[in-house]
Amino acid sequence: MALPAGYELRAPTEADLDAIGDVFAADDLDDAGEVTLDADFIRGMWSREGFDPASDAWVFVHGAARIVAYGHTMLDGPAIVDSLGIVHPEYRGRGLGASLLDLIEERVARMLAGLPTARFRHAINAGDRAAAAMLEARGLRTVRHFWHMGIDLERTVDPGRPPDGIEIRGIEPREDLPAVHAVLTEAFADDWGYHPDPFDRWAEDYESGPSYDPTLWLLATDGATPVGALTAGVHGWVGEIGILSSHRGRGIAIALLRRSFSTFAQRGTTRVMLNVDAENPTGATALYEHVGMRVTKRWDLWERSEGDNP
Repeated sequence: MALPAGYELRAPTEADLDAIGDVFAADDLDDAGEVTLDADFIRGMWSREGFDPASDAWVFVHGAARIVAYGHTMLDGPAIVDSLGIVHPEYRGRGLGASLLDLIEERVARMLAGLPTARFRHAINAGDRAAAAMLEARGLRTVRHFWHMGIDLERTVDPGRPPDGIEIRGIEPREDLPAVHAVLTEAFADDWGYHPDPFDRWAEDYESGPSYDPTLWLLATDGATPVGALTAGVHGWVGEIGILSSHRGRGIAIALLRRSFSTFAQRGTTRVMLNVDAENPTGATALYEHVGMRVTKRWDLWERSEGDNP
């Protein structure tokens, strides 16, 4: 690959995480005026099963040491590859984004070889016309819109009371992880793009991640029956929140979130974030706004079926 003069391409290492986080922070500030993603986000992504930064990620280095662009690919299910590419705002317009896409497409082709029904997905900032034009020229199309939403916490947060007949409590991992998995699997069964993982793999993905802390997880029960669950990580992100369809509309999700906010506030966390499908059919975005969260960043997911690959 021909690179612009003065740039080096290489695989990233753990020692690069903070510098990569700086690229994400600069991109967020340019796009949304505040930082949402950082080195902890990348660290969590790298912990996913099967991901190897030596083969699945790249950085462009300018001059002697400054990392100015980052990209990666990773499997999301047996026949889907997700990817992203970020160029520091000060270094755009020099061909680095196109070079990252070339690398990503080459890697995707190897990862999905022999799977004609496979799909290639790429995430970009909503409204990034230059990135959108590059993806459209390569045969991708927008398939979904997502939001990062956040809430700034005071020193203390009132957790409120759960709905009548509902108990909300922390979990005992050995006893409760199967129940959490079962609730989330059923709650997300009809969501766009959802593919359930077997319990063992799901649990391993969480337990091996750098943000795993089961003392932040919550379970909602109706009598002895688990009906809602919330997962969260030490860096202030709510991972998953799901309520069984039989118990929606009763305020259980609101109660779970408020309890989660209260727990985070007690630990000194000043902001809690989550990612949401802007087209979620259960009205999740309105729910999050109801508890005081706001949109901090908008991003789009583009997709190409490999059968459409030009």
